[in-house]
Amino acid sequence: MGNDNTGSKSSTKMMATGTVQSNGNEGLKIQQLFKLMVDSSASDLHITSGTSPGLRVHGEIIKVKTLPLAGEDTKRLIYQILSEDQKNEFEKKLELDFSFGIKGLARFRANVFNSKGAVAAVFRIIPSIIPDFKALNLPNVLLKMCDVSNGLILVTGPTGSGKSTTMASLLDHLNQHEAGHIITLEDPVEFVHSHKSCLVNQREIGTDTLSFSHALKSLLRQDPDIVLVGELRDKETIEAALTIAETGHLVFGTLHTNSCVQTINRVINVFPSDQQGQIRTLLSFVLQGIVSQQLIAKSFEKGRVAAMEILVPTSGIRNLMREDKMHQIYSQMQIGQDKSGMITMNQSLKKLVETGAISIEVAMGYSNAPDELAAQLGVKVK
Repeated sequence: MGNDNTGSKSSTKMMATGTVQSNGNEGLKIQQLFKLMVDSSASDLHITSGTSPGLRVHGEIIKVKTLPLAGEDTKRLIYQILSEDQKNEFEKKLELDFSFGIKGLARFRANVFNSKGAVAAVFRIIPSIIPDFKALNLPNVLLKMCDVSNGLILVTGPTGSGKSTTMASLLDHLNQHEAGHIITLEDPVEFVHSHKSCLVNQREIGTDTLSFSHALKSLLRQDPDIVLVGELRDKETIEAALTIAETGHLVFGTLHTNSCVQTINRVINVFPSDQQGQIRTLLSFVLQGIVSQQLIAKSFEKGRVAAMEILVPTSGIRNLMREDKMHQIYSQMQIGQDKSGMITMNQSLKKLVETGAISIEVAMGYSNAPDELAAQLGVKVK
């Protein structure tokens, strides 16, 4: 998979960050784009027909300086890193998710798809070294949240918000300080965890198991202590995660939700109405915490910074969940924060403004409740 030498001579010459200069696209190799991606500190590489490849750098797309790619160019580039089995699967299903590594460069997560009849793909870089908890400047309340033997911890946010990185860091901390068995179910495997104090088995959907449902059915017979379910995408997956947490295991999962209260509602509302009372009660007992995060480009320098909303289920919040009073949870999150470590998204955004990381205008754009944030910042809403 991808045996071409990135440093070999070709008609394509690497130029400054975010650019490639070429007299044509025939000599362009995808490994060169991966190398440029790493050198540019890009998070994603976009390949689609009708335009040049795009690199996402600090949240913005930068076009690589090549000629626009034709359909035959995108297919040639993308197929360079696909095995025959992967090509067959893609041509059969028209979608393909996988991860791979290039020795000496990085690991990548890929999604291949069709766009207007041509092959397209997005590649996301996965750091080869799992970021240290302290290096990410994550709040210590997250470690306290994980200092339990069982329950459910949810890390949520939009695509590209750093959910996988946060979870990998927490899992690595447990891997170093606990003595148990970690099983991950991922589609695809992203961060590769080595055996440390824990034994670690990472299972990729489609490669190591047929599906999430197949893997979840056999999971409890594999003697796990800590389970990571890459994404809670449907009723069956959510139900299995709740059951595994209820039976004495620590479960991590992700959801594409934008706030902690929305996350609770999403978990409950995926079930039929006649089951929701039972699920609310179960969730109120097994939930250990929710982290809802966003990655925001810094306003006055390069780089991005995380804004985090953190919910720690106090007895009061657990009671509100059982009583179906979700609208009162947000106000409960603002009580006794020094003791619980909870923080709302607006409070997190306010801190980023006060430290000079982002501007007031940017903060307002990322807030789910801009009127409240404006009052906290002492400004008027335009």
